[in-house]
Amino acid sequence: MNTLRQYYVYFLTNKGNKVIYIGITNDLEKRIGEHKEGKYDNSFTKKYGCNKLVYFESYQWVQQAIDREKRLKGGSRQVKVDLINQDNPEWNELNL
Repeated sequence: MNTLRQYYVYFLTNKGNKVIYIGITNDLEKRIGEHKEGKYDNSFTKKYGCNKLVYFESYQWVQQAIDREKRLKGGSRQVKVDLINQDNPEWNELNL
């Protein structure tokens, strides 16, 4: 049986919503857990305290997710803020 895989582009922020981190994964719940645990000592997210999930998008194909992540990382902060504000204007932590 061929199961449909999902890929996610996600935004994390820190306590004061000052920093926005963009990542990609095929297991969002597991990956957010790793960020919360501070699993990787020298990671950007651990250094800046980014462990609050505030936005994500899902894709069927990995290349779509990679392309989207690259466009978002290359874009302005305002584009990222606008996406978060559109779906999550209070910047609440999203529960999975």
